[in-house]
Amino acid sequence: MTVIKINAITVPAESGDELAQRFAARAGAVDGQEGFEGFELLKPADERTQWLVLTRWRDEESFQAWVSSPAFAEGHRSAAERAGGDAPKPVSTHSEIWNYEVAGGSTPA
Repeated sequence: MTVIKINAITVPAESGDELAQRFAARAGAVDGQEGFEGFELLKPADERTQWLVLTRWRDEESFQAWVSSPAFAEGHRSAAERAGGDAPKPVSTHSEIWNYEVAGGSTPA
């Protein structure tokens, strides 16, 4: 059963573009992981300040294997850190993980 992991990241409005750029710089880090089914970065289209990082996984075990892997740690390092520099200051003020399972839905024909 597909599981959904949503990282709800609170980002001040003036830092949203920076968050998007940081995600673009590490795009693909998770793509080859066993059980990974998809990723989306959702930008608020209203006055909210929470960005959502939505990932889909075949099962909880696949997600946990990713989180405990060296690739996870490497994928969450900034480009500056990978080049031997210092980590940039965080752009978020808070984040939390939400856990869901797909319970229903539809797919266009």
